[in-house]
Amino acid sequence: MSAGTVVLVGTVLFAAGCSTGGTGLRDGGPAHTESVAKSGSPTTTPPDHVPATTGASGRPAKKVDPVALLKADPKVSAEVKRDLKPCTGKEYPVDVSYGKVTGGPEVDIVVNVLSCADALGRGSYVYRAEGGTYENVFSDEQPPVYSEIDRGDLVVTRPVYAKSDPLAYPSGEDVITYRWNGEKFTEQDRVHTDYSNIDGGAQPAPAITKKN
Repeated sequence: MSAGTVVLVGTVLFAAGCSTGGTGLRDGGPAHTESVAKSGSPTTTPPDHVPATTGASGRPAKKVDPVALLKADPKVSAEVKRDLKPCTGKEYPVDVSYGKVTGGPEVDIVVNVLSCADALGRGSYVYRAEGGTYENVFSDEQPPVYSEIDRGDLVVTRPVYAKSDPLAYPSGEDVITYRWNGEKFTEQDRVHTDYSNIDGGAQPAPAITKKN
């Protein structure tokens, strides 16, 4: 098993709420952005592996515990793991999306870790089903960041802040599109949008720079 391969055990019930949006449309049915309920810890000798198979809804046949997935992943930074705690009660600030983004027969899992205070993305990860386990094939831990699946591509959105920008009003945003080439994600497109400062900002301005 490679360093980036994580075996999942157990299941978790998901509770709706604490979602934050990015850009684009998610594949695999309705958007499954959920705050995650209390996570169980993975055991060292699991009785069985969580199979990476797809159910009729476009999700894995068994629910995946994204918090356990992140905590067991050596590619997730120690800082993200240390701060991965429930915001209130048992609700973790984690958004989860399911869909096919790496071209495999099973659904992939996109996990976004948010901050409790302002719901800004602290890290984004893509897990690909590999032989009954999930392998981390994409990580971005440069906040603020948010990733989602858009028509089979991975779309990463980053708000851009100037020094004087309030948190609610970034000066612009970068939207980066990645595509799986059979082995890894490669950048396909990059669009930067500058916002106007009318009414506090967050209004798209004409200045758009696109890289193909």
